Amino acid sequence: MPRPLFATIHLDSMQHNLAQARSCAPLAKIWAVVKADAYGHGLERAMRGFATADGLALVELESAIRLRELGWIKPILLLEGFFEAADVPMLAEHNIATAVHSIEQVKLLEYTQLYRPIDVYLKMNTGMNRLGFPPAQYGAAYQRLRAIRDVRSITHMTHFANADELEHPRLTIAEQVRRFQLGAADLAGERSLSNSGGVLHQAELADQLSNDWVRPGIMLYGGTPGGRSARDFGLRPTMTLRSEVIGIQHIGPGDTVGYGSRFEAEGPMTIGVVACGYADGYPRSAPHGTPVLVDGVRTTLVGRVSMDMMTVDLTPVPNARIGSKVTLWGDGLPIDEVAQAAGTIGYELMCALAPRVRVTEGRLGTDG
Repeated sequence: MPRPLFATIHLDSMQHNLAQARSCAPLAKIWAVVKADAYGHGLERAMRGFATADGLALVELESAIRLRELGWIKPILLLEGFFEAADVPMLAEHNIATAVHSIEQVKLLEYTQLYRPIDVYLKMNTGMNRLGFPPAQYGAAYQRLRAIRDVRSITHMTHFANADELEHPRLTIAEQVRRFQLGAADLAGERSLSNSGGVLHQAELADQLSNDWVRPGIMLYGGTPGGRSARDFGLRPTMTLRSEVIGIQHIGPGDTVGYGSRFEAEGPMTIGVVACGYADGYPRSAPHGTPVLVDGVRTTLVGRVSMDMMTVDLTPVPNARIGSKVTLWGDGLPIDEVAQAAGTIGYELMCALAPRVRVTEGRLGTDG
């Protein structure tokens, strides 16, 4: 028998969340972001879950090519662009659009002849300070790209640093939009500004934002970039991680649990051992008190997460037994809540799901 740990991917929730994104930005086309193997959900599943998206966006060229091999015929965008000269002909061969964020990339396009033109997303750095041209240099980069025969279209793009907090004290969306408008003034082309945070706040930002394309990521997988909960935005979890109780210990006052003996019982307790650990992608940093569900009853993690197991308090679940069902995140337990308890974000938990975890498909509200 296989180990009783599996992740269920809810394609119906992926479809629902995409529809929510479209309702937030009904006039925009949607790049569904599927980088990092679709945030741990799998490219093939993402292609089905986001079948009605206008395009798929990611950062890995090999995965973009794989999408074509799987039969995706709509647009594909490389969000970080290409990394070396050998990549450029592959973009033309597989009809893949690319971000351009540096003068080095512009030069490679100038010196590479392609058998058919490609589409470019020119990135402006409006305050994120990762990739992109400063507003003052953006126009010159645009003109150089416009002069390249094999560049078919240029879309203007930037990335919001604080889209989850509209009035961030260090850098607001309004300020980034102001810088973007200044840098792209009078330049022809479509625009793509909003990530998940921008999409979710599209209504509040309607007077500031003009998106031809939006780029939702984490919201499509039932998480949020911060602020309000996914449920507040009408989003549904797309990944549920489940296991079972494989051992039970009865301990008394002063007894300790786990490596380092960090947890000490104040009174009689029943401890359940669950088949899941940090080698499966559950965060080792998760502290005592991190929520879990056992047979649908909310309880907490106790002791330190080990490589293959974790321990939970079964005292609130008196009927728990060997084989009791455990939900670690997902259906009934928002992944963002678990991530917050562990001092991280839901993105990391999804992406960290280990290859040894069995993955199934099932509708939300079922056991897969």
